Amino acid sequence: MLNIALVAGSGRNNSQSGKVARFIRQRLIHLDHSTDAQSSLIDLGLAPLPLWPAEDAGPWELYRRQLQAADAVVIVAPEWNGMACPAIKNFFIYASKAELAHKPALLVGVSSGIGGAYPISELRASSYKNCRLCYLPEHLIVRRVEQVMNGVEPSSEDDQRLHARLDYDLDILARYAQALRPVREAIDMSNPAFANGM
Repeated sequence: MLNIALVAGSGRNNSQSGKVARFIRQRLIHLDHSTDAQSSLIDLGLAPLPLWPAEDAGPWELYRRQLQAADAVVIVAPEWNGMACPAIKNFFIYASKAELAHKPALLVGVSSGIGGAYPISELRASSYKNCRLCYLPEHLIVRRVEQVMNGVEPSSEDDQRLHARLDYDLDILARYAQALRPVREAIDMSNPAFANGM
């Protein structure tokens, strides 16, 4: 079984991103990739991180421990005005290689309309640099989010396709998580000359 951390990247309480992250967590458990005890959910809307830099890091110490224990990560990023929202960008300022280096991550874009692709591109371009997170070549975009992932059984043809694609992506994430364990163990990350990415 794998330890998988899910990050619901919305700064809103009771967000659709939180709903999607909880749904994905249940799929991981259903597919026997993880267990309830081994998966954790970081919901930035329910327990937000203070805007960096802050004297009080809020719940970061708890999040740091959850991420360090994880074999893989799922990042659920809502699209706000065609961008990744501030909460998930702020999260990546806190995160370092100590928590995320050489761990596979599945990116999940979320949109209330037909968007959702821009957060994927934005996070692929910049969020991995110093934390060394390894995004899968696969990603998922949840469009018209209010109408999908609302129950165990798909409610429409679109929802059914999304469920199938999610299961496919989670299988890939699990395989990457297993394959990268020995890679992480073999890499010396203590060299201060290479503390940051280029």
